[in-house]
Amino acid sequence: MTHPLTRSNPDRRVRSFGARLFVGLQYLLPQHALSNAMFWLTRRPWPVLIHWAIRLYVRIFRVDLSEAAEPDPRAYPSFNAFFTRRLRADARPLPSQSNAIACPVDGRVSRAGRIHNGALIQAKGRDYSLAALLGGDPSLAALFEDGLFATLYLSPRDYHRIHMPIAGRLRQTILVPGRLFSVNPTTAAAVPDLFARNERAICLFDTRAGPMAVILVGAIFVGSIETVWSERLTPPRAQAIRVDDAGDEGPSLSRGDEFGRFNMGSTVILLFAANSAHWEPQLQPGTAVRCGEQIGQLQRDRLPAGSKP
Repeated sequence: MTHPLTRSNPDRRVRSFGARLFVGLQYLLPQHALSNAMFWLTRRPWPVLIHWAIRLYVRIFRVDLSEAAEPDPRAYPSFNAFFTRRLRADARPLPSQSNAIACPVDGRVSRAGRIHNGALIQAKGRDYSLAALLGGDPSLAALFEDGLFATLYLSPRDYHRIHMPIAGRLRQTILVPGRLFSVNPTTAAAVPDLFARNERAICLFDTRAGPMAVILVGAIFVGSIETVWSERLTPPRAQAIRVDDAGDEGPSLSRGDEFGRFNMGSTVILLFAANSAHWEPQLQPGTAVRCGEQIGQLQRDRLPAGSKP
């Protein structure tokens, strides 16, 4: 009789081969061309086809349209309009505590913790460089040394607008060109320096707790990244690092305000400076999170007296 563990080994080998094949193909695919094609396709106003595709997508990924401001799938003029749908105003309440950090997205925690020796955790046994993530700028990386990071993965079923974790004023937007690997857990575990290799928009804010970065990481089929202050950042695809300084005229946003969106899904990385905040204990790998829920707290001794959230 075959031992049960022996019977399971072929299944594990098949899964491992499938994962390697999935990741390996991504090195060969024309990532940007496919993403540009997806950008075009998801904006076509083809009513019959679009409504069929949305209904199929809702069924496959179990999307909860009851939370949407527009719950009728037939009301969306394009697939992208559905994908970037707004939620009802009461769907994601903010924390009551003034020093609470609100989750900026719906998704799952990939990794969260402290930045140590200039490195962040990408996956089990795989680290990557803070400076590389921030476009190779050592002075920018120094702002977050020994600080906190949280990597939040947005799956296809999730809400894809991004909201402010705390109040802040935009200081700088940095667009870093790169690859467009998938950012799902399988690829994150296999591709070295994934988040520092993919195209990304680094949004740097001044806050009452010090500097905060919200990094929007692109991925394959992410046809576009947008912010409320500059509308579409991509496409067109940047060929070199582009820095837009907001100066003293940068927009000030309150906690919970929408500030960006992914047109198709990806990953958000939060960075806080050392001694400015701490994460809630439940912020562990694999944990589901919802936009607006409390994921951490600002250190009270860093808040000016009488300051408002």
